[in-house]
Amino acid sequence: MFDSLLIANRGEIACRVIRTARRLGLRTIAVYSDADAGARHVREADAAVRIGPADSTRSYLDSEAIVQAALATGAAAIHPGYGFLSESTELVRRCMAHGIVWVGPRAEVIERMGSKIESKRIAARADVQSVPGYHGDAQDAALLLEEARKIGAPLLIKASAGGGGKGMRRVDDLAGFAAQLDLAQREAKRAFGDEKVLIEKLIERPRHLEVQLAGDTHGNLVHLFERECSIQRNYQKVIEEAPAPNLTPLVRERLFSAALKLGREIGYDSLGTVEFVLAESSETPYFLEMNTRLQVEHPVTEQMTGLDLVEWQIRIAAGEALPLAQEQIAVSGWAIEARINCEDPAHGHRPEFGTVGRYVEPSLPGLRVDSGIAAGSIVSPHYDSMVAKLIGYGSTRAQAVDRLRDGLVSFEVAGIGTNQSLLAAIVDAPLFRSGRLTTGFLGEAFPGGWHDDAAALHGARIAAALLALHQREGRATDAADPWQQGSGYRFMAAAGRRAAMRLRVALDGEEVALSIERDAQGLWLARSGDDAAEPLRAQWLDDDVLLVSPRHGVARRYVVARDGDVTVVNHLGTRWRFHLLSEVRALARAASHADAQGDEIRSEMPGAVTEIRVAPGDAVAAGDVLVVMEAMKLIFPLVAARAGVVAMVCCNAGDVVPRGQILVKLEPLITEGAA
Repeated sequence: MFDSLLIANRGEIACRVIRTARRLGLRTIAVYSDADAGARHVREADAAVRIGPADSTRSYLDSEAIVQAALATGAAAIHPGYGFLSESTELVRRCMAHGIVWVGPRAEVIERMGSKIESKRIAARADVQSVPGYHGDAQDAALLLEEARKIGAPLLIKASAGGGGKGMRRVDDLAGFAAQLDLAQREAKRAFGDEKVLIEKLIERPRHLEVQLAGDTHGNLVHLFERECSIQRNYQKVIEEAPAPNLTPLVRERLFSAALKLGREIGYDSLGTVEFVLAESSETPYFLEMNTRLQVEHPVTEQMTGLDLVEWQIRIAAGEALPLAQEQIAVSGWAIEARINCEDPAHGHRPEFGTVGRYVEPSLPGLRVDSGIAAGSIVSPHYDSMVAKLIGYGSTRAQAVDRLRDGLVSFEVAGIGTNQSLLAAIVDAPLFRSGRLTTGFLGEAFPGGWHDDAAALHGARIAAALLALHQREGRATDAADPWQQGSGYRFMAAAGRRAAMRLRVALDGEEVALSIERDAQGLWLARSGDDAAEPLRAQWLDDDVLLVSPRHGVARRYVVARDGDVTVVNHLGTRWRFHLLSEVRALARAASHADAQGDEIRSEMPGAVTEIRVAPGDAVAAGDVLVVMEAMKLIFPLVAARAGVVAMVCCNAGDVVPRGQILVKLEPLITEGAA
């Protein structure tokens, strides 16, 4: 066994690998970009080395920088985690050249299986069926369109070197094929350095299943059973579990047989995952791809089998034989994982960035938390949106579901927004509880799209208003009743009651009139617009934690804080950024923005400006792309709402901008007739 390990990754997977490496007595070395100088994985490692700027292409994707960091710290081995360089043959060969142990399979295996095109050929030789489609090397746009016509819509364009939904585009109408091909190739080039794509027939209502393989350098190969990964959005997994529910013994055996055939065909010698798609009414799984690395969802296999897959990886890389034979590996219980992503699922899953404020990992029976953040962590637009994973496990699927649900409502992260509310809604959905899962799950479970609970938003507005009062007057327990303390509040003494605080609470341009007062019994009375007053109790649990309990309704816990002139409120992962305005200020603001409709192109989400396609004086038509943004490795074009002339470009390529920032200003297009 080697004595030291450099983890060529960041975030939760770096922390995960460090945990096992430390248990094995290895010295751990972290690497970090400028954006991650204070990150959790840097603090948890025994040593850390800067490898470059925030841009991943000049840091985490720079294999030379990784190797030099290993040489500088005397690291005997490198573990790549997943993503970034985990399937980079260049990094493997650099390691071999410098005598550094690579924790992963041989370079030629990564190269062959890393190409979706080549892997389909290998599958055919191993007598494993693949999804029908075009898997050729020729990439001429005209040829690809012709192949698409042969396959027919609907179809998928997929990055040959990719995964995680990046470089993948669905095409339902071949008239839009060229535009989707361009986007897929650009995303693939940006994420993987390779713009080659393949085209496959889209299988409607499929299940996404995968088999965990483990092989060593002594010729041993075993499977560690299957995982269900069907719940996805934009081709990215949301919730995974093991074993897969409602799977027949015949399908299960076919999955294991196909995965082992592929592994033997290539002489697989590490941890890896073979992925399949299964049509809902079929018992024939189709091979999709093989990931020659650890998967994000590996914890569910660990909890189901009681094995440490990272330890297996390390021991295999050190030359040891597999510790168990196939008949010695058994399933015990059930495990389900939910990915905590920094995104807003109620608004198109737009990215959410910021600094983590309050952070609490619940300690509950049957709950595992794998996280890469802590209080004070900075979530930036430069990397993937996933920051943590919650894994519920138990003796039955129902128990695992309940424990995951408990974890989701207890896990607390404030200052940034996450998808926790959506995850909790998924786990509560009858369709999920039944185990009837396909990749169309989200559309079926939430046919009108998923939206935040309106009552939760109403409570968040009240929490924002009460924070303003709390900070202005000090804690009520420290002095007399704050409503008795003047400070602009007056009594309606003749009427025998206190005056109300009236204000407007603005969120994303929408303003709601809010009136709050307190009655003689100590109840708060809140009124939105013309609605009837709602009695509720509000209790400060901490300086920044407020429990709002309506007389008729669900009590909710809000974390509230000030960020400049913004009040930030978090509840179950959702983050609201409110502006509190007096009614006079609100009216003035509305008037000043009334004429700006359509003249300003604003960032629809936080992210980095990657392209500016116009300059002042350019004439544009409605629908023209003016600016291209990137957030968490996805590309978002911003278009003109109407025809006009570019009056001003208010950003530069490379700028990282918040949601709502003006990027381009237009002025009316004057025609000859109008002149």
